Amino acid sequence: MLTPDPRYLRSLLARYADLRIAQCHGERGLEQRLEDVTYTLCVATGTTRVEDALAKADALLAAPADTASGTGPAPGGAELVA
Repeated sequence: MLTPDPRYLRSLLARYADLRIAQCHGERGLEQRLEDVTYTLCVATGTTRVEDALAKADALLAAPADTASGTGPAPGGAELVA
């Protein structure tokens, strides 16, 4: 499995958190955006449930950069990201 870029994961997690907070504060009309970011988070982490996606994202972000994908940087110094 390709490992998503940590910055991308952090961005998805931040958007998810912002939308959930707004939803808890009673903002209306967030359903589609929340559904979209939830789906994207699940795809990025290779999961099917948001709870699993959040746990997987946390684990990926907690892992050292070289071991997150198990391969480290690509040859020639280029880094492969999803």
